[in-house]
Amino acid sequence: MINEFKISLCTIDRVKDFCRITSAIKPDMDIIVGRYIIDAKSIMGIFSVDLSRELVLRISSDDVEECKEIREKLKAFIVED
Repeated sequence: MINEFKISLCTIDRVKDFCRITSAIKPDMDIIVGRYIIDAKSIMGIFSVDLSRELVLRISSDDVEECKEIREKLKAFIVED
């Protein structure tokens, strides 16, 4: 599924860079950590979870091209299996 993928935000600088990029992106995005779902544009929300755990980013868009563009903008944070 193109609108959901694993990311890594293991340092303060990575979280800041991630929030700077996501705040400029129009569609809503969530980070899923276990049973918690937080706003991917909220730096406070991101810092409220254990960043050493696996994080899944979900983009709220059905537009395949838009999701591809967002994925490209966030490629530095994506963890491939």
